[in-house]
Amino acid sequence: MPLSLGWQRLGTEGPEWAGSIGQSAGSVPDSPDDLVTRLIRRPMALKERLEAVARDARERCPDNMALIDGFVARLEAAQAGQGAPAAGEMFPPFMLPDHEGRLADLAQLHRDRPLVIVFHRGHWCPYCRVTLASIAEAQVQLASARIVAISAEMQRYTRRIRAETQCHFRFLSDMDAEFARSAGLAVTFDPAIQQLYLRLGKRIPDFLGSRGWTLAIPAVFVLDRQGIVRARHIDPDFRRRMEIDALIKAVAGLGSVG
Repeated sequence: MPLSLGWQRLGTEGPEWAGSIGQSAGSVPDSPDDLVTRLIRRPMALKERLEAVARDARERCPDNMALIDGFVARLEAAQAGQGAPAAGEMFPPFMLPDHEGRLADLAQLHRDRPLVIVFHRGHWCPYCRVTLASIAEAQVQLASARIVAISAEMQRYTRRIRAETQCHFRFLSDMDAEFARSAGLAVTFDPAIQQLYLRLGKRIPDFLGSRGWTLAIPAVFVLDRQGIVRARHIDPDFRRRMEIDALIKAVAGLGSVG
């Protein structure tokens, strides 16, 4: 069953970076999408991108962020995601369609090289967009591994976020979040959070091709060639993600494991 439940400056000078990412120092960009586009285009650390998105959301509507804070606190209290495969455990098998409709079999994905599995919420989530863009920027450093991204979104939307973030790896669709449920990663938005996203014009079920509001907690798993989890990052607070340097280090460390 799925669970239902410090800003850092982006440059050395406040006015200098504010003018290049937003409209002007102290102003709010035209839209959250506008900010995400600017962040993706600007070379910067993932943590800085995430904090910029969170800062913008909190300034834009503090009441919405208060609801999100409460939702995240409930997930943390319930230890959401902690039942997912841990380091040293076999990752559960799956066979899911990718953005082109081809089936992806877990056993084949890690057969000849380590595998990085990135669970994300979808194209509508600005935190996921900047995270995937940051992973895309590190594809050369991660070349010794195969990467796949998994969400509950339909293929038309996985193709959209894949193109926007310039990812060269496969995006898989986990319809109705069935695999996320089996892996202990599924959460369901409670009514208050559902209404929040509807007010923002984000009808999440439309993106999922279902009537539900269940999707995966953002997470990263690094598997060796035997399909054993060697590193993972799971955080009920979707505003925090695995640092790219940590991911690169985890993949590099598999040279003597797989």
